[in-house]
Amino acid sequence: MSFFESVYNVVKNIPAGKVSTYGDVARAAGSPKAARQVGWALHCNPQPGVVPCHRVVFKNGSLTRGFAFGGVEVQMALLQSEGVEVDENFMVDIEKYRWEV
Repeated sequence: MSFFESVYNVVKNIPAGKVSTYGDVARAAGSPKAARQVGWALHCNPQPGVVPCHRVVFKNGSLTRGFAFGGVEVQMALLQSEGVEVDENFMVDIEKYRWEV
């Protein structure tokens, strides 16, 4: 299985209403120092909607300014539709919503 496939499998398991960090996903995919590569894998997501990349945020809880599928506002809306609170600075309470793999 390729690294990208491992990333997609991990992200598919993040439950609705929860988020994980790029580092969390990298560790779960077997490459703990590959957080940036997780970002690239999600940017190349071949199955938007199936692989819920909107549930991956930075370690401080901030949303991804370059969200590949519509921008930070779309990521915020998708998270809010799942019950995740996102503040006016596009931040998620990582302690409250984090799902660690």
